[in-house]
Amino acid sequence: MGDSQLVLGLRENWRQFALLVVVNAFVGALVGMERAVLPLIAEVDFALTSRAFILSFLISFGIVKALANLFAGHFSDRFGRKWILVAGWLIGVPVPLLIVFAPSWNWIVFANVLLGMNQGLCWSTTVIMKIDLVGPRQRGLAMGLNEFAGYVALALMALLTGYLAATYGLRPVPFLPGLAIALLGLLLSLVFVRETKPYARREAQISGHQSIALARTKSPAPNATAPSFTEIFLLTSWKDRALFAASQAGLFNNLNDGMVWGLIPLYLAAVGLPLEQVALVAALYPGVWGFGQLVTGALSDRWGRKRLIVAGMWIQALGIILFVIGSAFWVYAGGAILLGIGTALVYPTLIAAVSDVAHPDWRATSVGVYRLWRDLGYALGALLAGIVADAFGIPAAIAAIGALTFVSGVIVAAVMYETWHAQ
Repeated sequence: MGDSQLVLGLRENWRQFALLVVVNAFVGALVGMERAVLPLIAEVDFALTSRAFILSFLISFGIVKALANLFAGHFSDRFGRKWILVAGWLIGVPVPLLIVFAPSWNWIVFANVLLGMNQGLCWSTTVIMKIDLVGPRQRGLAMGLNEFAGYVALALMALLTGYLAATYGLRPVPFLPGLAIALLGLLLSLVFVRETKPYARREAQISGHQSIALARTKSPAPNATAPSFTEIFLLTSWKDRALFAASQAGLFNNLNDGMVWGLIPLYLAAVGLPLEQVALVAALYPGVWGFGQLVTGALSDRWGRKRLIVAGMWIQALGIILFVIGSAFWVYAGGAILLGIGTALVYPTLIAAVSDVAHPDWRATSVGVYRLWRDLGYALGALLAGIVADAFGIPAAIAAIGALTFVSGVIVAAVMYETWHAQ
């Protein structure tokens, strides 16, 4: 089928879109196997006491995932999407086995290097492929469905591994479902997923899309001279106000997510919660986050992007503070729910905003740059939270991350222009 015969839209491409939703659910589930259990393995199996050293697995994960996002976007624009997705799954298959058989914490850190590569390549590519298929009108809805699948699966896997750990011990049983997930994801991607780059070319042909970012910075029109990788990097990181606001908000969103992943299970266990309740809190946050995106992604197509992002960052900050002031399970659960609501408002909306601004011909690269900054938040959050927790205690680390999240929302309110109404 030639590019001119392709039709954009969710309804028109629902079979391939639904398949990509399932594939992204497997991507989320693979990282979900770590959320409730891995920090506890550090303390129980390896007798680690330094919070900064325990969070080293998140630093390696965040840096590698950020770089993988960047390369996934850039090479998807150059070579196509499908084989980047397949490569990510091939890298992810060994991760559960490395964790199961790890004789030292360094093996866990290396497993998270591979997991970061898997998440960056696979999640970025499924995002880009869905954007390709649906076109500009339902971009927020597409991102909501994508992130819903990934984070609900993450939450369910976190809950499952927590209960398996409580019943059978921290290793090996909780990580065996992860191995099955990785093999199924590889099979689906290799055999059934189709290349979607032609849909991006078709969008460029029929829309006459002129990049908002290039127009605002008086750069050459894309159909005259395509921007270089460096130009796209600078536009997304700094030069364009909306793209800069989105990139820093993504960074601080994942900075607080990294803190929740690495410190909250340790904190809740330290205050006396049983492992089943720790697992429930760890699953509530991404569960609310995942289901909420079914609403918030589509809502951003009606109300615009900016107000949802600002509200989301501030609600996240409030949820984080509840962990500091709480002293009972229901307060911690409330904090997790608020965190989930705030992140649901932010997560699909940020990607949709970046996609609003970037030209279809280089959108994947711009999304990759945004996701570079966003996932560097894992590494920065782990580093900052670990240092502050070792120096002043875990509650001080949680409060510091909450304050930074609030400030990030202030930056979006002050700097970002609305991207959706500019379509």
